[in-house]
Amino acid sequence: MKKVETSTKITLLLIAMLGVMSNTAIVTSLPHLGEHFKNVSNIELLSRLMITLPSLVIAMLAPFLGHFVHRTSIITNAIFALILFAIAGSAGLYLNNIESLLISRMFLGLAIAIIMIVGTTLTGFYFHGKARDKFMGLQSAFISVGGVLFISGGGILSDIAWRYPFGIYLIGFLVLPMIVLFLKEPSSLSELEDDRELPDKVHFIYILAFILMLIFYVLPTQMPFLMINHFGASGTLAGFIISTAMASNALGAISFSKFKKHFGFADIWFIGLIILAIGFTAIGNITNVYFFFFTSPIMGFGGGLLMTATMAWMLEIVHHSRRTKASGYLTGAFFAGQFASPIVFHPIISYFGLQHFFIILGVSILITSSSFVLYKKVKN
Repeated sequence: MKKVETSTKITLLLIAMLGVMSNTAIVTSLPHLGEHFKNVSNIELLSRLMITLPSLVIAMLAPFLGHFVHRTSIITNAIFALILFAIAGSAGLYLNNIESLLISRMFLGLAIAIIMIVGTTLTGFYFHGKARDKFMGLQSAFISVGGVLFISGGGILSDIAWRYPFGIYLIGFLVLPMIVLFLKEPSSLSELEDDRELPDKVHFIYILAFILMLIFYVLPTQMPFLMINHFGASGTLAGFIISTAMASNALGAISFSKFKKHFGFADIWFIGLIILAIGFTAIGNITNVYFFFFTSPIMGFGGGLLMTATMAWMLEIVHHSRRTKASGYLTGAFFAGQFASPIVFHPIISYFGLQHFFIILGVSILITSSSFVLYKKVKN
């Protein structure tokens, strides 16, 4: 197996990192954006859709884009996606109404879908076996470290003006030359195509991916409102708090390869859900904003472990000739969960209140996952 160049690894890490920026760069701007457009009806929900509308576009288009990318050029698609990412992502710097902002986020979703499909596919082609598990842990960790920088920077910028965090998306133009210089078109893409069907088990993984993002995306869609509106935190403080969750997310991702040595994918999923349940319940009992620094990392660790496990599980069971298409469906499942998160939970939050919602969600996850394990033991 030919050694992968360091420059190629760094480029793949940066591509993966950009997928997260569809949301994290502007999360602390949302309460400020809501205040700026306070005369717009339903602005509380619309402001949350700013970070989840790209997810709807990705969920709808990713399965089709997976087929399209498979039959065309990986590198050409990556170049197009990065240009669109930078232009559509930074549109908040100059657009003046909520409708046009939401439309720009839809185009950002298209860019993110292609970027993630390209990144996952190339990871499957460049790395195999234990090397792939190790690199995917590193990849998820790199994403989390990038998230720390983006969220912290976005928090500081949002306190200056709500538009400034949108400028972070211009980093897409900096990554663009690396795509051209350090990545090669996998010549075997079309040659490997056959009539092999996706295994039935992969559809279960897609369901898990949806559930994971449905619950984990409570962190960027609800926590900023809890910290800023309920506890009076500044955008800077909220950004640093969420950054601790992203840093812990990196630890969870890196830990995946160690967990994998002792547990199967299903067991790792149960462990990760228990960790998330503890994190949600702890956040629901917070009485001081600074306690978020202790509770948020719990959620981050569980999310990082589960995200890496889900992607590695898919790559392990899907034949290499079908990874581009399978990556498209997995990407769609992840982002469908992201989009659905604020919509599904909005009625519960409206009825019980935001902080009590965290307790309800944590206890529900704990009961559901424990019941499943007990059922599995009884059945066996």
